[in-house]
Amino acid sequence: MTVDGLPMVVPTTDLPTRVRIHEVGARDGLQNEKATVPTEVKAEFVRRLAEAGLTTIEATSFVHPKWVPQLADAEQLYPLVADLPVALPVLVPNERGLDRALALGARRVAVFASATESFAKANLNRTVDEALAMFDPVVARAKADDVHVRGYLSMCFGDPWEGAVPIPQVVRVCKALLDMGCDELSLGDTIGVATPGHVVALLAVLDEAGIPPSVLGVHFHDTYGQALANTLAALQQGVTTVDASAGGLGGCPYAKSATGNLATEDLVWMLRGLGIDTGIDLGRLVATSAWMANRLGRPSPSRTVRALSHEDTEEQ
Repeated sequence: MTVDGLPMVVPTTDLPTRVRIHEVGARDGLQNEKATVPTEVKAEFVRRLAEAGLTTIEATSFVHPKWVPQLADAEQLYPLVADLPVALPVLVPNERGLDRALALGARRVAVFASATESFAKANLNRTVDEALAMFDPVVARAKADDVHVRGYLSMCFGDPWEGAVPIPQVVRVCKALLDMGCDELSLGDTIGVATPGHVVALLAVLDEAGIPPSVLGVHFHDTYGQALANTLAALQQGVTTVDASAGGLGGCPYAKSATGNLATEDLVWMLRGLGIDTGIDLGRLVATSAWMANRLGRPSPSRTVRALSHEDTEEQ
C-alpha cells in the first residue's frame, strides 16, 4: 500500500500541472502474452483500471485474429466494458476493422503506422506509403462519423533492422497522419532506444514543422531503463499525454527486441512527486496490477508495484 507522505511533493516550474495517462495495458500489454487471457478477466481488468481513476483505457484491437490471436475476442469483450464512463479507444488496421468497431458503438479508434519501411513490412506487410494509403479511407470514414482518431507511429527513435531513424523521416509520416485527419499522434519508441536529448530534438523539429506538443502523446518502452527519463524530457517540452501500461505489461509481437511498456504505476509515482495531477488512485492501481500479475502467473515488472504491493492485495 502507499506510504503516507511519500513521495514528497516537490514541483518544478517547467512542467504541466496535469497529465492525461493513456492506459494501454489491456490492449498493448495483453496482446504480447503467450497465453490467451480469458475475456472475463480482460473485462475485469478494464473495470478495475477505470475504478482506479484512469480515464482513457485502450480496450482491444479489431485486427484479424490470425495476426493477434490474444485479442480475437474483441467482439465479445467490448460490450462488457462499453458502459464504463471512460474513453475506450480501440485499434483498427483497415476498413473492415473500423466496421467491426463502429458496429459495437466505439467512438474512439486508432490506426498504427510506421516511421520505417522495415517495420511497416513486418507489421503490415506494406510500405510506409502503402500503409498510409490504407489508413486514409479509414480515417476519413471515422471523422465523417465524428469518431476520434489517434495515429500511432512506431519506430520513431530506432529500428531493429535499420538502426537510427532520421528525424525528418519521422516528421514526414507525422504530417501525413495529421493531414489525413488524425486528432492526435502517439510517438512510439517501440524498442526502447530513445534518450532524453533525442526526445527533445524530435519534439523541437515537429514543433517547427507545425506539429505542436498539444496534439502529441509519447509511448516509451523501458528496454534500456530510459522510459521515465524520456517522459520527463517530453513533459518539459509541453507534452501532456503519456502512454503507459499497468504493471509494465507489453512489448511488440513484431519487434522481438521490444520489452515492456513504461509501467503506469512508475509514471504515477514520478508525477505525484512532481506535483502533477493525474486523478489516479495509486493504491487501487497497484492492487489491480498485482491482481493481473497473479492471473498471469508471474510478478509485475513494475518497480512501484513490487515496492507497494502486499500479498493481501493480490487476490482482491
